[in-house]
Amino acid sequence: MLFGAAIALLLGGLAVYAFLIEPYWLHATYHRLPAPVRAPLKIALLSDLHTLGLGRRERKLLRLLEAEQPDAILIAGDSRSTSRRATYESIRETLSHLRAPLGVWLVRGNHDKDARRLAQALDGLESDGIHLLLNQGCALRPDVWLAGLDDVRGGRPDPDLALRDAPAGACRIALFHCPVGFEPLAGRVELALAAHTHGGQVHLPFIRPFWLPRGCGSYLEGWYEKNGTPMYVTRGLGTSGLALRFRCRPEVAFLLLEPSH
Repeated sequence: MLFGAAIALLLGGLAVYAFLIEPYWLHATYHRLPAPVRAPLKIALLSDLHTLGLGRRERKLLRLLEAEQPDAILIAGDSRSTSRRATYESIRETLSHLRAPLGVWLVRGNHDKDARRLAQALDGLESDGIHLLLNQGCALRPDVWLAGLDDVRGGRPDPDLALRDAPAGACRIALFHCPVGFEPLAGRVELALAAHTHGGQVHLPFIRPFWLPRGCGSYLEGWYEKNGTPMYVTRGLGTSGLALRFRCRPEVAFLLLEPSH
């Protein structure tokens, strides 16, 4: 009897933690890497916001960004929530509060299916420095080119188009949602940034994470390298399916690019 009660209490505590605590316990990770930049560049990498507007997690995110003061904020897709209550206007409510000197730049993910409605929701925010990239490139600085790719699951990524106008010698950064999009970019850019996996979302002891959507390939989280190009896959902020995380805290990654010579 006592054993059964103890098990029930343990399971109840784990459920409270997984649903009510860890999904809102943001984990800031910090990374330094050499790059062909003229001066240091601090990037905040966000992804998978799955936002319904300014809630508990979003307010914590804003406080963290205010404290860290990144030069640029990059969002690797899936800003829209998976909830039935989700609207594209909720994305606007959250993103309209983000600020960075070199701008806020996002690509779409598989849950941001309607590119037209996403663009409409963000209409008018460009004056606040918030920009959507769909197979487009832009100069964050004269020495840094950002290529924003469409999603492989819901769109048609075109690396050639996004990289076409990159200046010679510039540090080329590719931003996209699904990690499998890395394959045609490896060796063509100095840094690749992806998301989508949620880091597996649930990490059980001795079991490889299985909460993985299509489009992850062999990638889960953290650093990978191919053909001389490093790629970082972030765990992202939100959740998909059940609104829980276990031993896989929501992540905001801060990457400091430093001159390599």
